[in-house]
Formats: sequence, C-alpha cells, structure tokens
Amino acid sequence: MIYRVIAGLIGALMALTAISWIFDPATAAADLGMPYLDGLGRSSQLGDFTAFFVFIAIACGMGAITQKGHYLQGAGALLLLAAVFRTLAWAVYDAELATQFIGFEVVAGALLIFSASRIGYNEDVI
Repeated sequence: MIYRVIAGLIGALMALTAISWIFDPATAAADLGMPYLDGLGRSSQLGDFTAFFVFIAIACGMGAITQKGHYLQGAGALLLLAAVFRTLAWAVYDAELATQFIGFEVVAGALLIFSASRIGYNEDVI
C-alpha cells in the first residue's frame, strides 16, 4: 500500500509540473532555472519538458493503479538518467551543479524503482 502511495505522490508532483509547462511555460522554465526560449528553441523546450513530466506522471499513475512495477521502473529510470546527465553537464560542459534537482531525481527515481520491486513484476514485459 505504501509503495502505491509513494508512486502516486511522485506522479502527482510530476503532473503538477506538467500542467505548469502546459499552461504557464514561462514560469515553469523559471522554476527550473532556465530562460524561456524563443522560436524553435521554445518548441523543443516545451515539447521535451512537457513530455518528460507527462510521461513520468502517467507511468507513476499506471503503476500505482495497476500495481505493475514495470511502469514505475520506467519512470524511475528516466529520473535517474536525468540526474546522470545533469551531473555530466556539470562535469564536462561547465554547467552549474543543480544539486537540488539532482537530489530530487535520485531520491524519487530510487523510490520508484524500489517501489516497483515491491508492487509487482510482469514477466511478459521486456
């Protein structure tokens, strides 16, 4: 039960962020410490970030509702990869180290993957 709640809470937080990207993208960008881009950059910014947060929200919701761990594994893996590439951006490309975002992504990603192991595993999914 607690693992479904964890997945649901992370999914709800991601859904709120996705809604912000849909209805107030300038504020959503500022909340992540980035400028609101113009032209094709704005198209990529809104498309990519909205898709990121919507996917995680849906996967968390599906995992919590169906009790199928593979949904949570995918969402957790995406968050952990975001943390890896944020760290790589800092180490290789002189980006500011986004410790608050990296910390959240690592904790939330790990919680989702751990919850997935406790909720259930579907052997039919590759």
